[in-house]
Amino acid sequence: MRLLHTMLRVGNLEESIKFYCDVLGMKLLRQKDYPGGEFTLAFVGYGDEADHSVIELTYNWGKDSYDIGDGYGHIALGVDDIYSTCDKIKSLGGKVIREPGPMKHGTTVIAFVEDPTGYKVELIETKKD
Repeated sequence: MRLLHTMLRVGNLEESIKFYCDVLGMKLLRQKDYPGGEFTLAFVGYGDEADHSVIELTYNWGKDSYDIGDGYGHIALGVDDIYSTCDKIKSLGGKVIREPGPMKHGTTVIAFVEDPTGYKVELIETKKD
């Protein structure tokens, strides 16, 4: 078994695709409308679905916002240089909601960004010294 994808419901599909692709550097792998169910699925990720886990963005037609709730945590992405990554995200219009620095009670350097729907994405510096 392996993890295939994580599904997020989004209120604005175009804004969400732009965030994950243009700001976080993923690629739009595929997108399809389902008129009978009145929804669109878009899959984004860093590599082909055959070899990588991806994110499924689900847009339910006519639904422009969601109550994320307190059960959702975050998606985590590994990055080589968290400081330059956060600078780039901000320059591309992304929202850094926790600036880079050591996590509480530890030494791992992390930051958090927020996507257009309000989902949290944790960045974890993976660079080895």
